[in-house]
Formats: sequence, C-alpha cells, structure tokens
Amino acid sequence: MYTSQLRIAALAERFPQRAFTSLAHYIDAQWLKTAYLMTRRDGAVGIDGLTADDFVRDFEANIQQLLENAKSGRYRAPPVRRVHIPKGDGRTTRPIGIPTFEDKVLQRAVVALLEPLYEHDFMECSYGFRPGRSAHQAIKTVWDGLSTMGGGWVIDLDIQAFFDTIDHQHLRAFLQQRVKDGVILRLIGKWLKAGVLEAGQWQKGEIGSPQGGVISPMLANVYLHYVLDEWFEKDVKPRLQGRAFSVRFADDAVLAFSNEADARKVMEVLPKRFARFGLTLHPTKTRLVRFRPHREQRAETFDFLGFTHYWGNSRRGRWIIKRKTAKDRFRRGLKRIAQWCRWNRHLPIREQHRKLCRKVQGHIAYYGIRGNIRSVQLFRHRVERCWIKWLSRRSQKANIVWQKAYQLFKVLPFPKARIVHQC
Repeated sequence: MYTSQLRIAALAERFPQRAFTSLAHYIDAQWLKTAYLMTRRDGAVGIDGLTADDFVRDFEANIQQLLENAKSGRYRAPPVRRVHIPKGDGRTTRPIGIPTFEDKVLQRAVVALLEPLYEHDFMECSYGFRPGRSAHQAIKTVWDGLSTMGGGWVIDLDIQAFFDTIDHQHLRAFLQQRVKDGVILRLIGKWLKAGVLEAGQWQKGEIGSPQGGVISPMLANVYLHYVLDEWFEKDVKPRLQGRAFSVRFADDAVLAFSNEADARKVMEVLPKRFARFGLTLHPTKTRLVRFRPHREQRAETFDFLGFTHYWGNSRRGRWIIKRKTAKDRFRRGLKRIAQWCRWNRHLPIREQHRKLCRKVQGHIAYYGIRGNIRSVQLFRHRVERCWIKWLSRRSQKANIVWQKAYQLFKVLPFPKARIVHQC
C-alpha cells in the first residue's frame, strides 16, 4: 500500500490541476487486508452486530467478497447506527454514526487511497485528521502566529452542526475536481445516501455525513479546504491591509488578524460565504475577540482544541500568551470520572486504581503542555478526592477519612502531573 501511495502522491504533485480517472485499480485484496489492520478492532459494532472477530473467522472469503462487491458496484452501504454522546456543556449531545465493521474496512481502504492525493492539495493551515499532523501542532501554530503579531483580533469560528449539514451536491463537485474514478465516486455516494438508523427508524441521507464514520473526516477536510482554506489564502489575504493567518482542525478554526478593520470585514462576509455552501455559523459561539494586551483594557480570551488562550505575565514581567485547560473540558473530564467511580466502586481497589491511572495519564498526555501545569495538577487532585468520595460509599461502614486516604495514595499513587508537550 505504501509504495502505491507514494506513486499517487507523485502523480498528484506532477499534475496539480488534473482530475484522476483511474484510482480504484490500486485497491486489491492486499490493500483491503492492510486496511483491515489499520481499522480498530475494539470499536462499537454497527447495525449488523458483527465484530472484528466475526469478520476474521472467514477472513479470505470476506476480503474477496468485499473486493468484488466494491469493484462491480454490487456493494450496498448499510445505514450507520446513531448514538448520542454528551457535549462539553453537559446539556446537549452530539450524534455519532457507527458503521458496520465491513464498512469501516472499505472506508479505510478508500481513505488510504485519497490521502496521498489530497495531501498535496491541502493547505498548511489544516491539521485535523491528516498523517503526521496533530492538535498540539495546531495549538503551537496559533501561539507562534499570535506571539509574532503581538496579539490581534481573532475570529473564533464555530460551524453549527457541520457534519449534519454538508451539502452532497457541493461535496461531489469538490471531489470531482481531483477524482473522477467512477468506482470511488459511486462508493462515496452510497455512503452519503446510506442514512442512519436510530431507535429502530431509518432516516434517509439527503444531507450531511455522519460524524464518526471512517471516511467522514476526509470528506470534511475536502469540503472545508475549498470553502474556507483555499478561499482565505487565495482570495481574502491578498486583499487585507495587515497580516493574517488561519488554523483549522477538522471543523474547528481560528482566523487571526493584526488589523481590526480586516477582521471586521472578514467577520461580515464569513456568514455569506458559508451560507453559499449550505453551512451556518453558530450565532453565539462564532465571535470576534480582541486578543491584544493592554494595561487599561483587559484582553478577551478564546478557546481552541480544549485550551483557553489568554494573556498573562511571564516571570520577567513581560506579556506572553498562556494556555490552560478550558473550563468545559475540565468539568466534562471530572464528570466522566465521577460517573465511572460511582458505577465501578464495587470493583477491587487495585483494579479501580489501575483504570483510573490510565484515565489520568490520558488527560496528562493531552493537556500537559507548557504553562498548564497548575490545571493538570488540580485535575489530578480532584480525581483523588472523587475516588475517595466513592470509596467511602462502598458500604455504610466504609468511611475513609483523609488520613487513611493519604496512606492509600502512598501505596497506590496516581501519575504525577508533568509537561508532556513543549508547544
């Protein structure tokens, strides 16, 4: 697969304006087997209830049948199973679509085919769901850009229900600028039309791409590449008086400007630009932030990828941009751990400790960036208090006072808060 991907990438670089009509021939049995290895085997099951173990029982026959159905056009994309997970505010939920495992494998194969092609086209400002790029790189780019400009005016951009409102007609037009292979376009069209199954009722897929599907991040990047990234770089920036840059991670984006007039002009035209392609900016979450330090007027803050960006003083008394864990992410993380402690307090203490350590370590691995050590330490301390609270409720006699808790944490300590990313 890797050698073929290199060839596709070389062709994409050699012919930047060409639409490729022959791509599906790269997908063979070995390509699908590699896609299977790249697919998570412990994920939730789709509407058929089949797991990765069920798929691998007759592996060779399933791979061959999947390949023949995909190439011949007989493949029928099953509806995705829709579930709802809570958002950061705790009051609303986000719909997530779960494809069948066989569908995940085929989608992964198509993504592996399209990635090297679009990697040549995607802008440097795009970081979400791309090989070799991460959220921490996007955060560092925002910090570097704003620090270089000495602050400025930031458009905190939020697209309302983005994955549910992607216009299929515009998406096909965007795809056909680079892909005109009938097999690939037919498969993508089937996934878009497959619909969702929720509470036993099927809903036709007329617009949108279910968030949670393997191919959805790729389609989202293609859509926003033409709607936002390319438009901002080629049409907007040449018309601005000052400096500007954009950073996007999937459907989360910030646009930064050194000139206030430029920021206000772009803020005025953004809703019209997105409405042209069937998208709507969130009326309250999309806002223009004055992100510039001043002795008399306090600078506003904005959130991006789970971190609140704000101005503060360094140890030498100079204004610098700092980052800390966003309040909604902090509360959501603690709430999930509290729920886990409540429903698993019957487990042996050492088993509880082992699983809680993994949760705390995961939090540190993401939020442990330079300047955020206090928030990480506070999170660890709150997890300790939460665990002791629910251990005390294992029974009417299991009252654990803090003196006993200190002894417990000496024997079973949690991972220490530390800085993982120097970004």
